[in-house]
Amino acid sequence: MGVLLVVILVHRWVPDFRWVMVHLVTLGLITNSIMVWSQHFTESLLKNRLPDGSRRRQLARIRMLNVGIVLLIAGLLSTWYWLTVLAAVLIGAALTWHGTALLGQLRTALPSRFAVTVKYYVVAAFLLPVGAVLGAVLAAGLSAPWHARVLLAHEATNVLGFVGLTVAGTLLTLWPTILRTRMVGFSSRITAVALPVMTGGIVTTVGGSLLGTVWVTMAGLAAYICGLVAVAVVMAGTACRRRPADYAGFSVAAGVMWWLATTVVITWLVAGHGFETAVLRQLTVPFVAGFLAQVLLGAMTYLLPVTIGGGPATVRAANRVMNRAAMFRVVVINLCVLLFSLPSDLLPSWVRAVVSVLGAAVFFAFVPLMVSAAKVSVAGRKAVAAPPSRSRARADTSGPSPAAPGGEVPPSRHGRGAVAGVLTVATAVVVGIALNPAATGFDLRAQGASPVQATGRTTTVEVSAEEGMRFEPASVEVPVGDELVIELTNNDPTNVHDLVLASGASSGRVALGQTVTVEAGVIGGPVEGWCSIVGHKSMGMGFDVIAVDADGTAVAAAPVAAQEAVGYPGPHAPTTEPVAEPAAAVDFGAAPGDRFVTRSPVLEPVDGEVESGRRVHRVELEVEETPQEIAPGVQLQGWTYNGRYMGPTLHGQVGDVFEITLVNDGSMGHSVDFHAGAVAPDGPMRTIAPGESLVYRFEAVRSGIWLYHCSTAPMSTHLAAGMFGAVVIDPPGLPDVDREFLLVQNETYLSPAGEPAAGGANAVVAPEPVGQGVPSLTMFNGHATQYVHNPLTAQTGERVRIWVLAAGPSKGMSFHVVGGQFDTVYKEGAYLLPPGVTGSGGAQALDLAPAQGGFVELEFSEPGTYPFVNHSLAEAERGARGLIQVSP
Repeated sequence: MGVLLVVILVHRWVPDFRWVMVHLVTLGLITNSIMVWSQHFTESLLKNRLPDGSRRRQLARIRMLNVGIVLLIAGLLSTWYWLTVLAAVLIGAALTWHGTALLGQLRTALPSRFAVTVKYYVVAAFLLPVGAVLGAVLAAGLSAPWHARVLLAHEATNVLGFVGLTVAGTLLTLWPTILRTRMVGFSSRITAVALPVMTGGIVTTVGGSLLGTVWVTMAGLAAYICGLVAVAVVMAGTACRRRPADYAGFSVAAGVMWWLATTVVITWLVAGHGFETAVLRQLTVPFVAGFLAQVLLGAMTYLLPVTIGGGPATVRAANRVMNRAAMFRVVVINLCVLLFSLPSDLLPSWVRAVVSVLGAAVFFAFVPLMVSAAKVSVAGRKAVAAPPSRSRARADTSGPSPAAPGGEVPPSRHGRGAVAGVLTVATAVVVGIALNPAATGFDLRAQGASPVQATGRTTTVEVSAEEGMRFEPASVEVPVGDELVIELTNNDPTNVHDLVLASGASSGRVALGQTVTVEAGVIGGPVEGWCSIVGHKSMGMGFDVIAVDADGTAVAAAPVAAQEAVGYPGPHAPTTEPVAEPAAAVDFGAAPGDRFVTRSPVLEPVDGEVESGRRVHRVELEVEETPQEIAPGVQLQGWTYNGRYMGPTLHGQVGDVFEITLVNDGSMGHSVDFHAGAVAPDGPMRTIAPGESLVYRFEAVRSGIWLYHCSTAPMSTHLAAGMFGAVVIDPPGLPDVDREFLLVQNETYLSPAGEPAAGGANAVVAPEPVGQGVPSLTMFNGHATQYVHNPLTAQTGERVRIWVLAAGPSKGMSFHVVGGQFDTVYKEGAYLLPPGVTGSGGAQALDLAPAQGGFVELEFSEPGTYPFVNHSLAEAERGARGLIQVSP
């Protein structure tokens, strides 16, 4: 469980697996707990214990649920849709069976004032199958607008419905029990009214989401909030009788507050942004860690000692164990969840990392405490079962002292725990800032200091980052000696920007519409500034601070010695020794790293569903910025489609339709340009901001191998960072071959990574060397040595087709197989050497300019190892080579 919570808290670091881990927690942990404890409470409240046969059926339902969970995780990881559908059927069937069983117990039981709790359980159980169906629809692949709407309906049904109604019904009786007081007199009446209100709100929310009607969705969420407020009123009334005094009470109360607050935030976000997938993703942490995990752990803290039993003294002893550092744990967890829920541009990455680890560690503390409490309970039960003399002796040694009932802690200790919790989180924030002070705008150097005397005046200027990679204004004049304050606003609708000054001052990342203050210090000379997002400076995004004297004349830079005397290195002063370019020491004979997975060079057959007589390919391209190995020892901070340097290959035929959903989960603007589509670029090829998505639909009207790539400026930088791929459209009547491979060549230009936030990368793309025309590496399919150590394979006499594409950004290729001769050559939609032509002609190389492609065919008459290279040999020596292993 602790491992799952760790991953949930850092899900933004590992986006590939976030939905897998969310489902492991919500289904694996939460749903199993609900099935077990809802049955337990139903029996207790209705006074009708299940017979043995029914107990076996309960276990069968739990087994069915967990088989479904395993199949769901396998389906998510493998992308085998049939597994996801089967999982949805099993999970839905298990909960339908569970709800039917609870309903049967309710109908046969004697009248009870607590029957309303069981009604909550029944309605909740019947909602989950609906959510399972919506989840299966999501997994099928939907266009971006539909995906966001179905996702909201799915989460409303499962989180607000299944989990929320279960929690609401349970708290009617469990909350007073945790507080060790009587429930308020109006509890049953208000809770009975809240059930239809909340259920109606869920149904309305789901309907409004699926219809795409914002006001209906908001009305449903508002109704749900009204019912939730009624539950909160009951809890508050009970707490007035006796306040929470232990971890169970604190944790459950905090979880309910996150539940209410997050639901209100969802309503507000839907009102302002409509149905956006990115909006819902922002709320994963507060829902899962803030609400679900805290309510579950709080309830388990109370229930486990009571359920295990062993007598009042043993239960109190176990409670004391479970309540160790109660207020400290609650304060740390909730502050960490609050900080992590802030937008990424407000919380630097290292602060986020340290806070994540701290919060997860405190969550995980529940496990050893639970084990210790269980040992105390078991020892107490053995003591009760032992002979009287031994029982008395054990009671004397293990029994609790006569402290507060139930193992409660004095209020003063809770106060000290709260202070310690706040100080611990504050220390974590300071540690995160210390690991990368520049990201937060802190710098111990005298920013902008000068050898001149300060005037005591402040010059404040407003600067904006505008579309087209420019600052407006691009320069400002500041009197010498004045302190400069820059109010920076990002007006670019598609890109995140920042402003870094040579003196060390920095704005940090600034999102669209956000305004930040940059304190540049006292100005004593000219100061250079720029946007540090890769490629933006090279596109002209520079900024100059011009120091002027009393007459308005520009002042030259102060002597370096004078600048260093006050700690200011000057705009052009070197601060470190030169660092070698990351690819300079690459051993091109070395194998890829142990964690690198060789990309399959096999061109997979055409697939896709046929709709109205046409094959439709639906693909989601998710932009992710992650470290990528591109050569032995070289980890590039890559920009990728679907988490890998070089995006997925698409394969179709003339007449096929491609529907591409681009989702930008990166930190800056990105886009996609498909050369295979003949469409106006204004809409589908536009740059979208982080968190946005778009749908790009085109028909393949001509055959060939076509490049796709990010078209956001500077395009060369985005392509060199990994944002490219191939679309293969088979020529009509293309004959079958024994082996069919795909090789895409690209080059990249590198400089050392200077930020520890680069996620372990030691290199970043450098836009400046692109114009010089000397790449750091030239690669096939995204790695410089992968096919030297994991060769392509064939057999003698087999017909082999190799598709090749020169992705660039600037280099073409002359593709050649050493020892082989091509008898068929196809380039840019036409045969240069047609198949089946009699005669003695052949080809030794296929020449391609950047963005051109084609294929060659050949047969190997002898076994052996055949190198393939770019016969522009300088590129081959930078990595554009591999091997074909031919067996008899």
